[in-house]
Amino acid sequence: MGVRAFILIETEVGMADAVSMAVREISGVVSADDVTGPYDVIVQAEAATVHDLGKLVVSKVQLIEGITKTLTCPVISL
Repeated sequence: MGVRAFILIETEVGMADAVSMAVREISGVVSADDVTGPYDVIVQAEAATVHDLGKLVVSKVQLIEGITKTLTCPVISL
């Protein structure tokens, strides 16, 4: 395993379920769950490198219809 991250997603009203279903289809996505609070969907993703993680977010996740904002939180080991 290379890099793991949580991707916090805000969606348009009523789009959380459709967004989480679409995100689950992306290679590298481990899980995608609808949540309550300031974000609508939380995704766990894995990639070989930070660069690959960035490509996954920018060229795949952010292109899904209904997403208005993402925040990527890489997992670190202290």
